[in-house]
Amino acid sequence: MAPGSKAEKKAALDAGAWMFNVVTSVGIIMVNKALMATHGFSFATTLTGMHFATTTLMTLVMKWLGYVQPSHLPLSELVKFVFFANLSIVGMNVSLMWNSVGFYQIAKLSIIPLLCIMEVLFENFRYSRDTKLSIVVVLVGVGVCTVSDVSVNAQGLVAAVIAVCGTALQQHYVNYLQRKYSLNSLKLLGHTAPAQAASLLILGPFVDFW
Repeated sequence: MAPGSKAEKKAALDAGAWMFNVVTSVGIIMVNKALMATHGFSFATTLTGMHFATTTLMTLVMKWLGYVQPSHLPLSELVKFVFFANLSIVGMNVSLMWNSVGFYQIAKLSIIPLLCIMEVLFENFRYSRDTKLSIVVVLVGVGVCTVSDVSVNAQGLVAAVIAVCGTALQQHYVNYLQRKYSLNSLKLLGHTAPAQAASLLILGPFVDFW
């Protein structure tokens, strides 16, 4: 196969993966919002625990097939990650429940500048002037949406802040664990999915009931 054909095939696969990611992500959000707003379903955290239980089964199958190699992650690191990840999940679910889909999505954009700030503080990372200006535009857009969206309320805003902070901490920690322990995304998922499934299935019904 010619080099050009390989590059074109890789580009097509990447584009397909991106489109699949976008469609499934948006689809899950719309279905969850419909369940919560239209049908009064309030056990979103427990449902997420079921999602992670399914993910755990899939990672076990992939390990059995040889696609995921054995790796090590200390228990203390796993506990910290699960705390950040579950804080993100509960925050996002409550934010989606208490806010409009539009504000929920706009608030998620705040994760980007928060992650950048964390990289500057903890890793001495430096961003270019253009990147800083882009971040300012994002923050202005989030601010305008927050002020102008009449559906935003105090409890929804608090939930959005918790969701954004939890998600930023989780994503920063993912990057940290992958670099420190040489874990790719599937290996890390193999460690974290069972712990998240167990914790969310145990605590989820109580959190959802509250």
